[in-house]
Amino acid sequence: MLSRRAFLRWALGGAAALAAFAGYPFAEAMASPRVARYRLTPRKWAPGFKLHIAALADIHACDPWMTADRIKAICDQASALQPDIILLLGDYVSGMNLVLGDVAAADWSRAMAGLSAPLGVHAILGNHDYWEDLSFQRDPESATIAETALSAIGVQVYVNRAARIEKDGRGFWLAGLGDQMALRPAKQFGRAQFAGIDDLPLTLAAIHTNDPVLLMAHEPDIFDRVDARVSLTLSGHTHGGQINLFGWRPVSASRGSARYPAGHYHNGGRDLIVSRGLGCSALPIRVGSWPEILSIELG
Repeated sequence: MLSRRAFLRWALGGAAALAAFAGYPFAEAMASPRVARYRLTPRKWAPGFKLHIAALADIHACDPWMTADRIKAICDQASALQPDIILLLGDYVSGMNLVLGDVAAADWSRAMAGLSAPLGVHAILGNHDYWEDLSFQRDPESATIAETALSAIGVQVYVNRAARIEKDGRGFWLAGLGDQMALRPAKQFGRAQFAGIDDLPLTLAAIHTNDPVLLMAHEPDIFDRVDARVSLTLSGHTHGGQINLFGWRPVSASRGSARYPAGHYHNGGRDLIVSRGLGCSALPIRVGSWPEILSIELG
């Protein structure tokens, strides 16, 4: 039989283990991001053309899970990588009800204002940036709160457009797709299901040189429709499933998220990198899907 002392040791140890197990998903969600590093030379990209990209996705600002102070620390970590260019892949606003309070757009954008890279900071918007913006849902022609906040700190926001950028005398195109799930179902607006504002042909229409193209698309769903002009597609949205138990992900944020949950994919000569992101939606938990900053070296 167990002595009283041995029983207490066993019981206390079991309770501590149970508490650690129960608390782990919250601890991982609040952890400092890891840097996920990739090196590749995608199609159409000249082997000698070096470009270092840092990318952030799915910040989901809210109190207490992603405060302005935490956002600033993450942005400082990204800038410290000394990338040539910084790309923001959408979802800056909260996607949860389990919060103590919202972080205002002026506050989360101010926390990001320190992001700096020689070729600038460039962004797309994510589904939550549209879903939580009731003015946009009523009038999809209006500017979003998130776009206004990013523009105010000097970040260039791309919605179905592209721009040519030069480095070391060589050029590439940076394209940003409108969100593929931007419009929520709403009977009063005649929408029976989620709808996107994405327009891939329009996004690529401005590309008039043979320079390589980098495409920012919040959801990875578009990847199967990307044509040969695009060297690399960068996406977020998936959170890596948020819960990843040895490859089993019980929840997917979209059909493409189930197929491309996280990491680097090379299909049919096309390349896609999907970030696990930084914040959470629905619940403030992560298991097997550590928050991350992408560091991508091309060429």
